Amino acid sequence: MNIESFQAYCLTKKGVTEELPFGPETIAYKVAGKVFALTTLDRTPFSINLKCDPEKATQLREEHDCVLPGYHMNKKHWNTVIIDGSVKDAVLREWIDHSYDLVVQSLPGKVREQLV
Repeated sequence: MNIESFQAYCLTKKGVTEELPFGPETIAYKVAGKVFALTTLDRTPFSINLKCDPEKATQLREEHDCVLPGYHMNKKHWNTVIIDGSVKDAVLREWIDHSYDLVVQSLPGKVREQLV
């Protein structure tokens, strides 16, 4: 996965916006105004921050060297994933889906209904 395919995949999700709330180098992907994914344009190697269930976050960090506690994020709920080719794109898309789904589940019922 590269930054272009990451961006394109995030934007396929219903209700997602792409914003630059932290300056011109950091792109945030939001659903109903809540962040579910971030990336920094000027960082090498390419990495993404994804929201994650706390137990799953710990498990992924133990299983994958490329998964670290969320950089500049709540370490309990966020992972930083270094995109180094060690994890298949399909798995990365599953992790993006998980992040999106966690945020959608936290939204008020009326907002959630609009996204289904």
